[in-house]
Amino acid sequence: MSLKNKRQIDKREWQYNRKHFGIGVFFIVGLIFVVFISRFFYIGIYKNVNGVNLPKKAAQLYATKTEVKAQRGTIYDADNQPIAEDTSTYSIYIILSKKAVAFGKREYLADKDKDRAARVLSKNLPINYERVKKILNPVDKDTYQVELSNAGKNISLETKKKIAAAGITGINFKESQARLYPNGIFASHIVGIAENESGKMVGVMGLEKAFNSDLTGVNGVRSFEKDIHGTPIPGKKIKTQKAKDGDNVYTTIDSRLQTYLETLMTQAQNKYHAASSNAILMNAHTGEIVAASQRPTFNAQTKDGIDQVWRNTLAEDSYEPGSTMKVLTMSAAIDSGVYNSSSTFKSGTYKIDGKTIDDWDTNGWGYITYRDAFVRSSNVGMAHLEQAMGSKVWLKYIKRFGLLKSTGSAMPNEASGSIEYKYPIDQANTAYGQGVTVTGLQMMQAFSAIANGGKMVKPQIVKKVVNPNNGKVILKNGTDVVGQPIKKETANKVLEMMQDVVYDKNGTGSAFKIDGYRIGVKTGTAQIGNSSGTGYLTGNTNYIFSVVGMAPATNPKYILYVTMKQPSTMGSGTSGQMLASIFNPVMKRALEEDKETTTSTPQIKVTDVVGKSTTAAKMKLSGAGLFVTTIGNGNKIIAQSVSKNSVLLSGERIIILTNGEKTMPDISGWSRSDVLKLASLLGIKFNISGAGYVSSQSVATNKSLSGVETVNVQLK
Repeated sequence: MSLKNKRQIDKREWQYNRKHFGIGVFFIVGLIFVVFISRFFYIGIYKNVNGVNLPKKAAQLYATKTEVKAQRGTIYDADNQPIAEDTSTYSIYIILSKKAVAFGKREYLADKDKDRAARVLSKNLPINYERVKKILNPVDKDTYQVELSNAGKNISLETKKKIAAAGITGINFKESQARLYPNGIFASHIVGIAENESGKMVGVMGLEKAFNSDLTGVNGVRSFEKDIHGTPIPGKKIKTQKAKDGDNVYTTIDSRLQTYLETLMTQAQNKYHAASSNAILMNAHTGEIVAASQRPTFNAQTKDGIDQVWRNTLAEDSYEPGSTMKVLTMSAAIDSGVYNSSSTFKSGTYKIDGKTIDDWDTNGWGYITYRDAFVRSSNVGMAHLEQAMGSKVWLKYIKRFGLLKSTGSAMPNEASGSIEYKYPIDQANTAYGQGVTVTGLQMMQAFSAIANGGKMVKPQIVKKVVNPNNGKVILKNGTDVVGQPIKKETANKVLEMMQDVVYDKNGTGSAFKIDGYRIGVKTGTAQIGNSSGTGYLTGNTNYIFSVVGMAPATNPKYILYVTMKQPSTMGSGTSGQMLASIFNPVMKRALEEDKETTTSTPQIKVTDVVGKSTTAAKMKLSGAGLFVTTIGNGNKIIAQSVSKNSVLLSGERIIILTNGEKTMPDISGWSRSDVLKLASLLGIKFNISGAGYVSSQSVATNKSLSGVETVNVQLK
C-alpha cells in the first residue's frame, strides 16, 4: 500500500474517532445536565438535601433567638420586705486600642481623656487615681482593652450611672446577674448567699442553698426573623416563651428585732471579743424564730468577713451546754416523780465511782433543797437527781426533749449532737450539761416544752414558699408540735424555779431583771474540751457562758437563748452582765413591740395633715400609732411623705414638713426607703452608698438646709 493511501485511511479513522468522541462527550454532558436538572427538580419539589430541610435551614439563618432571663425568687422577712432579691451588677472595661473605630466613630479612650477618666473612676470606685492612671497607660502599646481588677467588678447600678454620666468614650460596662442583700449584716448565715456560676445564680449557703431548687427560675426564649442587616422583618410573628420566675420564700424574721439584735451583738463582740457567740429569739407558742444571729458574721452584700466562719453555728455547731441543761434535768426529775421539794443533800462535792463532781463553789452551801440546787446552779444537786431517776429514765427524757437528733429545720447541715453515757460518772455529768453535745436549735426546741405548757414545738424559720407566676402556695409551715415530753404541771413548776433564779437572793440570774416584766431564766457555764479530747481547758474565760430566758414568765411568749464562748476581755464584770448586755434589751424590745401590736391597729390609714398646725398634726399621726419625724420649726404643715389614705403599719415612719426653716434631722438608723422619702420631700439630692441602714450623714443634725444641694449618706 502506498504511503498516500495509508495517509488517507489514517485520516478517515481519525475523523471517525473524533466524531464518535464528540458524540460521547455530548451524551456525557447531556447526561450530567439531566442529572442536575433532575436534582434541581427534586430539590424544588421536596426541598430537602441530605436530610436537611432547606426552608427550615434558611429560616434559621435569618432567625434570632434571645434568652429571656428568669428572676431568682425573693426571700422576704416577716413583714414581706425583701432581704434577698435579684439585681444587676456591672463590670468596667476600658478600650485603649486606636483600631477600635466603628462606622467612623471612635470607641477607644483618647489620650486627652485619660486624666479625666482616672479622676472619675477613682472618685467612684475603691481605687486611687495613680493606680488608675498606670492601668490606663500600659507598657504594651498594643493592648486592646484593660480592666480595673476587683475594683471594677460588681458595681451597682447607682455607681454605673455616676460613671456613665461623665460621658467618656472608651469606658464600657458589662452587665451580669447578681443578688442584692439590702440589709448587709442581717441574719447572714441564715439567709445565706447565692453566687453567679457560669451566668446562673446558685445558692451556696443558708436558705439560698436549702431552697435553691425552689428559688431558681426557668429561662424563656424570644425568637424572630431578621434580614441580612439584623433588623426584624415586618409582618413576621415574634414568638415568646415566657420565663418562669423562681419561687419566693417568706421567713419568720422580724426585721426590727433582727436589726436591733445585730447591733447589740456587734457591740458585745467589740467589747468582750468572744471567740464566738450566738443568740436566738423564738416565739414559744409557734416555734417561729423572729431573730437570730452569730459572731463572727459577715456582710452578705459586700462579703466582708465571710472568710472568718462559713458555718451557720446555730445549727451546724454542737457543744456542751453546761448549766442551762439543768432546766431539762429538773423537768425530768419532777415529771418522773423523783423530785421532793423538802428533800435535802450536802452540796459542794459528790463522789461517784471514785470520781468527784464539784459545785462552782466547792465549799458548798451546806445541806440545801433541790429547789435551791436549781436556783444556785449546783452540779452536785443535779447529779443526785440523775442518780435518783436512773440512767435509763434520764436518757429517755433526753431523747424525749429531741436531743441527739436533728430538729429537721430548713437549715442545711444541721448537727445531731452526741453523748458520753457509758459509765455512771458520764451519766451524772450530762445532768449538768457536760458529756453531751447539742445545737442551739435543739435547745430552743427542748426549752419550748417548758414555756409552752409541756408541748414541744419545732423551730421554724420559713413560713411559706409561693410561686409568683400563679400565686400558688408551694409550701406552708404552721405550728408543728413534735411531742409532749413533760406534763403541764411540770412545766409550770420549772417556770417558777426559773423566776427564782432571777428574784431569789441566792439566784444566779439577778442581772437579767427587766423593769416592768417578770422574767424566768437559767444561766450556764460550760467547760470546753481541750484539743487532745482527754480533759477541759482551764482559765477564767475558757468557758461557754450562756443564759436562756422566758417571758412573760407567767405565760411565756418568747424564749431567748444567748451563748458566748471564750470572751477575752470580760474585765471586772460578771458573765451575767456580759450576757445581759444582749439579753435584756432584746427581750424588752420584743415584749414592748408585742404589747404595741396587741393594743393598737396593725394597719393605719394615713390622714391628710397638710394645712394643719404642727402640734395638731403630730398629735393626730402619733396618736394613730405612726412614728412622726418633723422637718423645720414652722407652725404649719406644708407637705407629708405619705399621701392621704395610704396604708402604713403601726410604728412606721411618716415625715412631715413645716413652713419654717428646714433643718437636717438625725437619720441614723433610717432605711433607704425612708431616706428617699425625705429626699423627695425636701427636693434635695441624696447620694446613698452602701446597704442596710444609715450609719453616717454628711450634713450634721439640726444644721440648716438652706443652700444645701446634696447630702451624702452611708448605709451599713
